[in-house]
Amino acid sequence: MTDYKLTEYSHMAGCGCKIAPADLEKILCERSSVSFKELLVGNHSNDDAAVWDLGNGTSVMNSVDFFMPIVNDPFDFGRIASANAISDIYAMGGKPLFANALLGWQIGVLPLELANKVMEGALEVCKDAGIPLAGGHSIDTKEPLFGLSVTGSVANENLKRNDCPQVNDKLFLTKALGTGIIGTAIKRGLAEEQHAKLAIESMCTLNKIGEKLSKLNGVHALTDVTGFGLIGHLIEMCGNSFSAELNWDKVPRFPFLESYLVQNVIPDNTYRNWNAYEKKVDGILDMTSFQILNDPQTSGGLLIAASPEIEEELVQLLKENGINFFEPIGSILKRNDKTILVK
Repeated sequence: MTDYKLTEYSHMAGCGCKIAPADLEKILCERSSVSFKELLVGNHSNDDAAVWDLGNGTSVMNSVDFFMPIVNDPFDFGRIASANAISDIYAMGGKPLFANALLGWQIGVLPLELANKVMEGALEVCKDAGIPLAGGHSIDTKEPLFGLSVTGSVANENLKRNDCPQVNDKLFLTKALGTGIIGTAIKRGLAEEQHAKLAIESMCTLNKIGEKLSKLNGVHALTDVTGFGLIGHLIEMCGNSFSAELNWDKVPRFPFLESYLVQNVIPDNTYRNWNAYEKKVDGILDMTSFQILNDPQTSGGLLIAASPEIEEELVQLLKENGINFFEPIGSILKRNDKTILVK
């Protein structure tokens, strides 16, 4: 079984599999015009999960996420894909309730025992989240893929969206950037073992703190950073009403990334992301910051927009939950000509 490297059986990896932002806009240009008063969050926005009001002060949430392998080990692949999918519920302040698995496997090419290891990884992460893996669906595919459909719940008053920050909010990011770069290094056989281990540990870590953040009134907007990179998800947060200042020196990232960047270890979606967002960004972007800020993340951290008045309380909550990144990385501004200003 150790002879099989899953990344060799797929042309893309992790959240780098996402359709490029410009292409996605063309696909979604004519969204459903049918409205339901119970649908608090649907496909009219780019939020992390759909939210349906149950009429009793709570809402049910649902999201689905799947992708091709970003690592070679099937157990780790199952863990990463599951943590990434469950994050969509946490990213809106919700509590996950149960999940269903989505598995695509190359029958006759990859041993079924490897698919079983993927499922074992998923079960471990679901156990960590305190939810059952209740069912799922599988198909025979040309490339392996795995993910979850996750259902959760949230008190309506605690629901956090990704597009409603306020001017002067401070921005925080709970995980280091660079998983797309390391995933590409793994696929090319260039990743150092310790670097890969740190990235995998980060990707397997659940964003549980999202449920606790939902109870802080001063947290105005919340999302997770995945395939569109930090810049892309911050642009979604700003929408058409706000801009943001981003302090590059404060942005958490793995300290060893430049050793891979000098080898041109860069995911294709880095450039696809930038092609979509370039006209909305101003400021000083050298090659390193350009590559890392646009790096497609897999199971990335939470991006938080919070009132300066609760900064002390927020930082304390981050520390209590084992998060090592608690310095603000920027702030929300009034709308300017550019959406993102990088300092």
